[in-house]
Amino acid sequence: MSHGKIREDKTCLNCGHQVEERFCPHCGQENIEPRQPFHYLFTHFIEDFTHYDGQFWKTIKYLLFNPGKLTKEYLAGKRQLFVAPVKLYIFISFITFLVPSFLPESESASQEKEKTEKPEREKKHSQEVLKSLEAEGLLSKADIKKVSDSLKKKDTLTLNEDIIDKTFSTKNSSILNAHNLKQYDSLQAKDNSGIYQLLRPFVKKVFSLREEGYTKEQVWAKYKETFIHSIPKALFVYLPIFSFFLWVFHNKKKWWYFDHGIFTLHYFSFLLLSTLIFIIFTKLDDYVPDYTILNIISFLAFLSLFLYTSVYFFVAHHRVYESSKRMSILKGITLFIINSIGIVLMLLVLMYTSFIMMH
Repeated sequence: MSHGKIREDKTCLNCGHQVEERFCPHCGQENIEPRQPFHYLFTHFIEDFTHYDGQFWKTIKYLLFNPGKLTKEYLAGKRQLFVAPVKLYIFISFITFLVPSFLPESESASQEKEKTEKPEREKKHSQEVLKSLEAEGLLSKADIKKVSDSLKKKDTLTLNEDIIDKTFSTKNSSILNAHNLKQYDSLQAKDNSGIYQLLRPFVKKVFSLREEGYTKEQVWAKYKETFIHSIPKALFVYLPIFSFFLWVFHNKKKWWYFDHGIFTLHYFSFLLLSTLIFIIFTKLDDYVPDYTILNIISFLAFLSLFLYTSVYFFVAHHRVYESSKRMSILKGITLFIINSIGIVLMLLVLMYTSFIMMH
């Protein structure tokens, strides 16, 4: 390994303590000259990268293929060999929701997207042309209104069936017997059940999107994007809750809340990583030819991933907490059910808030 030139002055530049050897015993900084030869930048980069690279891949190997081992090693004090749990979780969260955006879409998905976006692009182009004609004085405001009304009428005649099926702006559509927010508020004043009050933010958002002329496909696309980007935040919020349930079901003297937190970070990192693998498989499956044998292989791959993800928690829990198999399974099932309910409730809240916050 290449190193920078050591300073003759034994006073640490970072904290001011005396440095007897290469590294400061107080802050850990290497006591080297602040200015180094240009090639040092490259050698230092390679050393740091290969060190992190080896640390990272060993961590991922343990995380994916040895349920619970990474947590056991970390709690045993072997921490320099692996990526720190919080850093690992943040990094995996980042790549899980970044990588899918770079994966190419299948031909059918691209065609569906084009079919949805084309009418909107044509509408915007027509509006821009009319505005430019008005700015140049070729058309008056009255003429612009006539042309716009004609275009709207034409769209209604030619795309009537499509509009009724796909947009929020149909006259016959209603929400709890209300066609607009004013009617909804009138019905809410007469309601004693509290349902109208509970759903008002949701309904207000729907009417707002309807007035802006969004189609169901466009709203669904925006909603899906908002929901997906909110998942990492929701999971991060649920981390201490998951750890709390582990703390409740285990010996308080033997296992600290810190220990449960490490197990939770590793387990959630695995869930995110398996989600990424599932997304990649789904993308690849779109390109697989429709042959029976390939469909069977694809189905078995998805089934194997699902089963492995389901069993992973029980194996990891048994290895880390070292209880008997029967007790481990009993606690594992109880925790699995409790946290499944908790996660479902969290996702329901997330679905609601994601729609309200959509813009």
